[in-house]
Amino acid sequence: MTNERYEKGMKKFKEIHGPVAKATVESLKDIAPELGQFVTEFAFGDIYSRPGLDLKTRQLLTIASLTTLGYAPLQLKSHIKGALNVGCTKKEIVETLLQMAVYAGFPASMNALYAAKEVFNSREKKSSRRTFS
Repeated sequence: MTNERYEKGMKKFKEIHGPVAKATVESLKDIAPELGQFVTEFAFGDIYSRPGLDLKTRQLLTIASLTTLGYAPLQLKSHIKGALNVGCTKKEIVETLLQMAVYAGFPASMNALYAAKEVFNSREKKSSRRTFS
């Protein structure tokens, strides 16, 4: 799995998701290694690397889309973390999720807000542990 497209995708994947990027690809190796390659090359190498939108906007759009789907909580949490990693604020994420109440319905918006709350709380706990450790 080493080619220019893969390397470009993995660089962008890591920029957004940090060490989770490599772990995600590794976790698929024993069952569907091609999926890890497809996600890395297409999603991150071809789409996320395009110049038309910045990463913050792309992450907010991804969060909105995953909220609308309503059945991908693990990916939603991952992209909320990714949004924070690329500079989105909690307020921007919450506003995105509130906007989805209009288009995806209140249950989808509420579930996404609960996911965001879990991510925010987890980050705060990790941050406070580093401060006192």
